[in-house]
Amino acid sequence: MKVLSFCHSSRACFPLPGFIIFFFTCYVHRMESATFTVIGPSDPVTAILGQETVLPCHLSPRMSAANMEVRWFRSEFASFVHLYRDGKDQYDGQRPEYWGRTELLKAGLTDGIVPLRILNIRRADEGQYLCFVQDDTFYGETVLELQVAGLGSAPLISVKGHQDGGIRVICQSAGWYPEPEVLWKDRSRRHLPSLSETTSQRDNGLFETETALIVMEHSNQNLSCCIRNTVLNQEKESAVYIADSFFPRVNPWMVALSVILVVLFGFIGLTVYLFKMKGKRDIEVGKRDIEIDKRDKEISKRDIEIEKRDNEIRWRRSVAPIEEVNVTLDPDTAHPLLILSEDQKSVRQADTEQDLPYNPERFDTERCVLGCEGFISGRHCWEVEVGGRGLWAVGVARESVERKGGISLNPEGGIWAVGWCWGQFRALTSPVTLLPLSRAPSRVRVCLDCDRGQVTFIDAGDQAPIFTFPPGSVPGERIRPWFWVWVGSRLSLCR
Repeated sequence: MKVLSFCHSSRACFPLPGFIIFFFTCYVHRMESATFTVIGPSDPVTAILGQETVLPCHLSPRMSAANMEVRWFRSEFASFVHLYRDGKDQYDGQRPEYWGRTELLKAGLTDGIVPLRILNIRRADEGQYLCFVQDDTFYGETVLELQVAGLGSAPLISVKGHQDGGIRVICQSAGWYPEPEVLWKDRSRRHLPSLSETTSQRDNGLFETETALIVMEHSNQNLSCCIRNTVLNQEKESAVYIADSFFPRVNPWMVALSVILVVLFGFIGLTVYLFKMKGKRDIEVGKRDIEIDKRDKEISKRDIEIEKRDNEIRWRRSVAPIEEVNVTLDPDTAHPLLILSEDQKSVRQADTEQDLPYNPERFDTERCVLGCEGFISGRHCWEVEVGGRGLWAVGVARESVERKGGISLNPEGGIWAVGWCWGQFRALTSPVTLLPLSRAPSRVRVCLDCDRGQVTFIDAGDQAPIFTFPPGSVPGERIRPWFWVWVGSRLSLCR
């Protein structure tokens, strides 16, 4: 009796019972391979720069993944973002840029929930991630998209002079990702056309933008600059009002000069006439009278300057703090881009972020660092030396000032400071106050009067006052020195 068999091409023949067993084994394996499905979100997950995010992933139907392998990776399977295997996290082979920044959330492991938490989101984290789950004989995977976005600094509005019969106003901001949308608005929230707009991407991948607008008198003098992150659907806005006195008009000093010239030419003509009529002696008497009048004016001007200097000296003595403090920088509060000297007396910005512990005290968005010392009473002062040509600011801040995400660099945000930004010296009020200084001082003296709630800034070079936040501005709580540094600047404490 012959046994029915199957042959294919030149391969060996298989008896019918063996073929049935082979087919049944393949079918069972196929059924086991479909035991679970790995599921992730269909829409991109949005994360904010400097903050943390969670990439969702789970099994369907629900089953325990506690004894399975859970692997999160990107382009290369072996070089993983995070690996859970044999009941614990494995770090040998983890991509270096994720060291200390990932965590598999295990609260839902028994229900097949295997999300990944990523700390301190960076721009390079953007892209695709694969969630891979494997049991002894079968596996599944899904692809997720991570979209990174960042909120930059609050817009800085400055006046750049007269143009085309109006005033040219500039709005600047940095630290945005992706490229933001910039809008000018009037008091009725209507959009205004900009004169020009420039957006550039820095070495760290973040965008900075500058836009200009011509403001005409009696038209849109109340305006605001709004910068919007279209991914997060969030925006930052600053407003300004251009007073009538800023607009170009006939200069009263030019009118006065014209009158003086007319009078002067009339006087010269009269002198010539008198010379002809009365002779050379009268002309000499007139010249002598002019010289005496000029000398009297010079003496009067010198007296005014001396009185002004005396008033300044008396003013400085009245506000001079009693205690000269030795301020040092607190490394636990320094932004990861800031590099502190070994003696903690100077700070500058690095090209790339440092791998620093993620703690609640540390600034993660603004390039800030606080002083170690804090004050709640008395009068204190310290001096800061400025180096480089970049952007910087110095002052004081509440100890409870916000450290995470975008913060307001003004008293409403708990900061009282002055600084050099985009070619102008300004007080960080709300809105910003432009200060009449043609150049940034090389050394700034910060004077804090806790009892009066007042902060004063003095040019330590010529001892001239720069700006004073009036009494009662600073609240009655612990106050610490505050420093803000951008690329190209270096701040050093003088003691």
